[in-house]
Amino acid sequence: MNQAILIVQCQDQKGIVAAVSQFLYTYEGNILEVDQHIDDEIGRFFMRAAWELDSFALTKEEIAARFQTEVAQQFGMEFSLHFNFPKPRMALFVSKLSHCLFDILGRYHAGQLEVDIPLVISNHLDLKSVVEAFGIPFFHVPVTKDSKDISEETQLELLTAHQVDFVVLARYMQILSPRFIQQFPNRIINIHHSFLPAFVGARPYHAAYERGVKLIGATAHYVTEELDAGPIIEQEVARVRHHNTVAELVQIGQDVEKVALSKAIHYHVNRKILAFRNKTVIFY
Repeated sequence: MNQAILIVQCQDQKGIVAAVSQFLYTYEGNILEVDQHIDDEIGRFFMRAAWELDSFALTKEEIAARFQTEVAQQFGMEFSLHFNFPKPRMALFVSKLSHCLFDILGRYHAGQLEVDIPLVISNHLDLKSVVEAFGIPFFHVPVTKDSKDISEETQLELLTAHQVDFVVLARYMQILSPRFIQQFPNRIINIHHSFLPAFVGARPYHAAYERGVKLIGATAHYVTEELDAGPIIEQEVARVRHHNTVAELVQIGQDVEKVALSKAIHYHVNRKILAFRNKTVIFY
């Protein structure tokens, strides 16, 4: 079913829901989903509405201008309009760890992710055979301290050539530059191996083991110029016990990472995320 998705935010005030609903009713919109949230602390209103497009009286090209004139202008709204077709194009960035890559490609192959994956980029060759087994082009772009700028330029050229809409860092072990991030605002998703910012660094599960933690967490978030501090999309936890070894903690943690990342991708693809300041509203 072809759908249009409207995401709205503005200062909370009377009549917003009625005005949006009336707009869709006027043009014969069959509403499929509607959700709203009010942040009482700042008096901000957020709303997501999805409706069937085929029976709508306006064309795709007409909707935004009409909505701006007939509704948004009156309430001082900021809004974005999306459609569920064509499928968004997602690029994967990987290094050597395979668990998130396997999970995403498995879900993609099973039709659980409504995306196209035109390419996978890696700074190592370890996962080349895995990616190519799914019939997806694999590009090896080595990254060194001295070549980082050149490598990122190559990556950006590849993303442009393949018309990529958003990027997923599936345990890509490199820090992206501000210039790269600015090309994809709120369109780069990263998975972090903890509840941010606890247990940062290269050996998080060893640190967790030494602290005797009882929960292992993972955080999926949008990438911003401040390292690991972007708007959080999804977090998952798993309970652990004192008898778990480091190897078991790693396995449990990787399972949690896969779940959090796949949910974040699902929310992004289905336009269920509204990023505001450094937070997100998730329309489940």
